[in-house]
Amino acid sequence: MGFNDGPRQGGYRDNFDRKPVEKHKAICSECKKECEVPFKPTPGKPVFCQECFAKQPKKPRRY
Repeated sequence: MGFNDGPRQGGYRDNFDRKPVEKHKAICSECKKECEVPFKPTPGKPVFCQECFAKQPKKPRRY
């Protein structure tokens, strides 16, 4: 049985399986520029543009 024989298993996923992500307009909480995010913003929660999000300190994962 070869590498590509049979059903796929695990977390492998082909790029062509993905659907286009719906973008939503928002205002960055940090720099106040208009940006688009891949989720619907929740009122009262901060939203960051891509540049400001990258500057945020990393939080430890909860398991």
